[in-house]
Amino acid sequence: MTQSFATSDCITLSLHQTGTGRAMVFQHGLCGDANQPAQVFPPDTGYRCVTLECRGHGASQAGPVDRLSIATFADDIARMMVVNGLGPAVVGGISMGAAIALRLAITRPELVSALVLARPAWVADAAPANMAPNALVGDLLRDHAAEKARILFEETATAAQLATIAPDNLASLRGFFSRHPVAVTAGLLCRISADGPGVSEADIAGIGVPILVIGHAQDFVHPLDHARRLAHLIPNARLTEITPKAEDPAAYQRDFRAALATFLKGL
Repeated sequence: MTQSFATSDCITLSLHQTGTGRAMVFQHGLCGDANQPAQVFPPDTGYRCVTLECRGHGASQAGPVDRLSIATFADDIARMMVVNGLGPAVVGGISMGAAIALRLAITRPELVSALVLARPAWVADAAPANMAPNALVGDLLRDHAAEKARILFEETATAAQLATIAPDNLASLRGFFSRHPVAVTAGLLCRISADGPGVSEADIAGIGVPILVIGHAQDFVHPLDHARRLAHLIPNARLTEITPKAEDPAAYQRDFRAALATFLKGL
């Protein structure tokens, strides 16, 4: 089921729900859409997957580029949860979605009963080094036509390095050059890469709800060390390491669903 949702500043966002049961608010990553969490959401857990496509993602309007931030996205989701009576609920996300979920657990704890942080690209600091490839693509798209930007990117040391150590990351980055609108894609990549969840490690350590952290190797943009660090910081966290997406996409999806199903059924 797909619905429209209006933000407090009248931006129209796309709200997706799949499955039946209690709500799990499950957010996509940077330049992704609702299909990303839906692909790894397990059936028959007693939960349904609820995803609000963030500004500039999927079928959602972007609004002003200077409003694109993790804090804004988190505020939009908090409003959606309140309007739809969804809280407290399990809240989670993949990559950028994990940063949004982390922020919500700290700034709006009354809305979060449990937390899922999958392939986190941030711990607490803004502009972590692992987001540099996304920022590079954003800068190229901002300064050049898309085809020229793609050619320039392929000539960089970053592209050569990722081809060896993180081919799945490289495939995602290449996809950004054909994403539209180009100006929104550039704005998202530049702004979100320089952003962060806006919380401290002390804030993170104070989270008191059950938490699942999912990570895997062979991923430069989503370092396994970030997942391990978050699991170490949070007293109630459970860390599950799954098959790398670059190694076996089908096994990645299967492992992700199994880890999430076990967590949800145990709540």
